Amino acid sequence: QVQVVESGGGLVQAGGSLRLSCVASGNIFKINDMGWYRQAPGKQRELVATITSDSITNYADSVKGRFTIARDGAKNTMYLQMNSLKPEDTAVYYCNAHVHVVRAGTTYQADYWGPGTQVTVSS
Repeated sequence: QVQVVESGGGLVQAGGSLRLSCVASGNIFKINDMGWYRQAPGKQRELVATITSDSITNYADSVKGRFTIARDGAKNTMYLQMNSLKPEDTAVYYCNAHVHVVRAGTTYQADYWGPGTQVTVSS
């Protein structure tokens, strides 16, 4: 069993900053890629940023230069520092983790999603 939980969302004015955190816990052997995704009302979920176990990062064009993704492998934790926030960044932000799970003496791989954290940027 693996749980993924996000935190750090909230209401901020345009130009402000927020830092999101994502913690994975449970029967984890290893975490490969992790990523942040977001879904605005009436829109499809979209990729924000991803980070590999070797800390290779990838960003959506819309957030490049404003958002920074990072992870702490020892703590199974990932972060998203969001600066220069814009109203169009308003969305529910979700954490995704590709996990090697240990269970009953075997391992398997699966993707896990957190419940999401709301980010609202006012103009």
